[in-house]
Amino acid sequence: MARKFTLDFLKTEAASGGALGVAALAALIVANSALGPAYFAWLKSEHLLQLGPLMLEMTISEWIKEGLMAVFFLVVGLEIKYEILRGELSDPKKLATPVIAAAGGMIAPALVYLGISGALGGPHQGWPIPLATDIAFALAVFAVVARNLPSSLRVFLLTLAIVDDLGAIALIAVLFSSGVQLMPLLGVAGLLIAGGVAARFRKVPAPFWVLGFAGVWWLTVQAGLSTSLTAVAFAAIVPVNPRKEDGQSPLKEAMHDLHPYVSWLVLPLFAFAKAGVSFAGLSLEQATAPLVIGIALGLFLGKQIGVFGAAWLASALKIGNKPSGSTWLELYGVSLLCGIGFTMSLFIGVLAFPGAIDSPEQVEVKLGVLGGSLLSALAAGAILGVAARRRKNFA
Repeated sequence: MARKFTLDFLKTEAASGGALGVAALAALIVANSALGPAYFAWLKSEHLLQLGPLMLEMTISEWIKEGLMAVFFLVVGLEIKYEILRGELSDPKKLATPVIAAAGGMIAPALVYLGISGALGGPHQGWPIPLATDIAFALAVFAVVARNLPSSLRVFLLTLAIVDDLGAIALIAVLFSSGVQLMPLLGVAGLLIAGGVAARFRKVPAPFWVLGFAGVWWLTVQAGLSTSLTAVAFAAIVPVNPRKEDGQSPLKEAMHDLHPYVSWLVLPLFAFAKAGVSFAGLSLEQATAPLVIGIALGLFLGKQIGVFGAAWLASALKIGNKPSGSTWLELYGVSLLCGIGFTMSLFIGVLAFPGAIDSPEQVEVKLGVLGGSLLSALAAGAILGVAARRRKNFA
């Protein structure tokens, strides 16, 4: 039953992978056309949300990143919890492997970046940029090229990516946080604790969870924290056991209801908002700057070395198992996918090199992230395509 539920849940994701790619390509085309100025002005335009005395004003870009993407991270958190309690990751050894691989996938890119920046005289403060895997784009590429491969690989990728993202968020909190508001943060903690206590009672109606998540989200924004972290934390308290009155699991119900909106609205809109990079005035010298090379190779080389090497080590030391039914070639292809940085990498780049959106450092960050992510996606597509054809031929 757990395997069937996972497969059913991921059908929409596989179908929407093309839509995500089209949205990203459209953003690049628009950003480099006559519509470019209007596109960037739209992303920077501010809009106010007011509910009685409560007011919140953010740009379109921020509403997408902090608002809509919080729903995405909620769904990801729900999927991880379900797999840990009922599915593929209920085996501690299978859970250990993606967690260890995520750690390797953060250490190796940092070392690669620092090695290149040291050799070429690049800025050292960019080392956290290639550490993160973009869950949305990695899953979209996997959905397109790996349809004949075991679903356990997708669960492995999903788990690794969320651990990776949480690690990146922790780094942001340690390295770049300033001005975090204590009272809203205490409110977030209080709501999460109250929700955890309420989850022990199976008669809690669905609107409770909707209002609870809205409250946690609002206080998270007021505290100045990333909503992705608290969205995953909220998912952890949503009960998986069915309610007594109707036999429905709040967790499975939420996943079923939210997933189509995330796949067909949230992720394509996010891709359209974040993939738009203008190449006007770009020089060869800037395209091959140490910062660009360090980020690109940190993602492309560092990620595959760290993830695959750590997964192999976990298996060799018998402290973890590779995803059930998978081969090492398939796992290597997934390791390459982890080099798709994008979202969190671009976000960390803004923090590491504060300044104007069109500053030389910001342009180089975007070039490095896009270059490393594209190399990783193409290489992963080739490897996973070969692996899928092999499995189909020997089926």
